[in-house]
Amino acid sequence: MLVGDNLNVHRDVRLRALIDARDRLTVYCLPPYAPDLNPVESVWSMLRRSSQTILAFTEPGQLLRSLRRGLREIQYRSDLITGCLAAWLPSPHHPL
Repeated sequence: MLVGDNLNVHRDVRLRALIDARDRLTVYCLPPYAPDLNPVESVWSMLRRSSQTILAFTEPGQLLRSLRRGLREIQYRSDLITGCLAAWLPSPHHPL
């Protein structure tokens, strides 16, 4: 099973041909923005609201440094990570 988002490389004809050549592969495509289906969307949302707020990047390196700094801040905040996953994961009383 493969779960992909709407990234342009995931919709490329060459990848589609590779997938179609494999009978046992099932592909599910997520909508472009699906925080309820993809918990990483919540992480990106936090980054946009914190480390990238009111910044204009003049070169890619500045953006990368800002993203890495923001991800490091989130990495050590288990409450934030738990919050991103809480809505996505089933409760202990409702197993998959």
